[in-house]
Amino acid sequence: MSLDDLTDAPARDADTGPAPENTGAGRPGGWAALRPLLLRLHFYAGLLVAPVLFLAAATGLLYAGSWQAERILYSHELTVDRVGEAAVPLGTQVKAAKSAEPQGKVVGVWPAPEADATTRVIMEDPGLAEGETRTVFVDPYTAEVRGQLTTSGDALPLRAWLSEFHASLQLGEFGRNYSELAASWLWVVTLGGLALWIGRRRTRRAALVVPDRKATGRRKTLSWHGSIGLWAAVGLVGLSATGLTWSKYAGENIGQLQDRLGGATPSVAAALKPGAAAADGGDEHAGHVMPDGTEMSMPMPATDIGIDKAVAAARAAGVTESLRVTLPAKGKGYVVKEADKTLPVHLDAVAVDPADGRIMDELRFADYPLLAKLTRFGIDLHMGLTFGIANQIALAALAVAVMFLIVWGYRMWWMRRPTKERTLSVGRAQPRGAWRRLPVTVLLPFACVTALVGWFVPLLGISLLAFLVVDAVLGLVARRRAPGAA
Repeated sequence: MSLDDLTDAPARDADTGPAPENTGAGRPGGWAALRPLLLRLHFYAGLLVAPVLFLAAATGLLYAGSWQAERILYSHELTVDRVGEAAVPLGTQVKAAKSAEPQGKVVGVWPAPEADATTRVIMEDPGLAEGETRTVFVDPYTAEVRGQLTTSGDALPLRAWLSEFHASLQLGEFGRNYSELAASWLWVVTLGGLALWIGRRRTRRAALVVPDRKATGRRKTLSWHGSIGLWAAVGLVGLSATGLTWSKYAGENIGQLQDRLGGATPSVAAALKPGAAAADGGDEHAGHVMPDGTEMSMPMPATDIGIDKAVAAARAAGVTESLRVTLPAKGKGYVVKEADKTLPVHLDAVAVDPADGRIMDELRFADYPLLAKLTRFGIDLHMGLTFGIANQIALAALAVAVMFLIVWGYRMWWMRRPTKERTLSVGRAQPRGAWRRLPVTVLLPFACVTALVGWFVPLLGISLLAFLVVDAVLGLVARRRAPGAA
């Protein structure tokens, strides 16, 4: 993210001086015409959106370290004191958890994924907030309850709080606009700065990728800003793209586009066939809603093979790694999924008939549409799962890089302030009117792409429009204050 950005600097290279401009009919062409416009856009983005980006990076840094902090803080709940020779049946472990939390309704079981890990019994509790569950941790060798915590998905209290802090600053739906605004602008600032940095003329090729340690003053700051931004660019664009998939407005558009392209994430079919359990004396009046919205009679099985046999059937079908079991609900069977998201991933799933252990449906990750696979990998990279601790360290490094890039940007803006009255003045923006110097062949496509992107990523479009209005008002005020304006 380069940038003569937060400054009023002309198109000048730190090594060789002003970049040449191709003129035609009195107007610069190509890059020489586009560069001033990118500089001005980068100025506004850096000056006004940078605080939001800094917050997102700081909270993201905290979240990146939450995985390891979680293991330390909740080690008693997550691990056993001694690894036994054999685990007791899952049904026995569920009974122990139910005894410890009699008010909860068991909806899922996560068998211990490692030899020294505990089993998680997931319960719904009407006293909890939406999206929260009560998790009871059970020693798989002794059925001893190690503790219970309020959880959100697979996140324990610390990580759940930090995740929400990163997403909304703990301000609810209103706060989510902050993170969507940050994700909306991050890729714009990154790609614009990358173009500006690469487009500079330089006598040494190494100056593109390595900070110039011999430089001083603003040139030194710019060198660090540009080269570090270059190294971080791919990761920052990736974080922006994956972050937008969780957003409210752009995320909805992305989801609709993904569905239209046939890239929706599939799910295993766990619905029991009509009448399949009626012969066993099940409830003939249990309602089942079909995909078209109609309701039909769907009985509950009178018999249930139990969670241990259901898991055994899933293992026999090849679903074996980091299992997560969803217990049967009305009209549905067991769903047994893999949840190992580190490479190579194990994300297969099967549905098991609770009456006889028959595999009703199976879904292999290899059969996911390409877009669904890419979405899965992108989200897991964003969360620090795909490469484990290496992934989390990389996320932390990107967060720190963003914070330094923003500080360097503001420093360059400060260092460009006029020499007179330096203590009260700040750097000026790139001069107005850059868009008027663009050739029509560049201006029209640029405007169309900007409008399309602004519609698809609404908070980007709205904030950019607000910047333009403010800029126009400031320009009008400046002209009226100019000598002889009357």
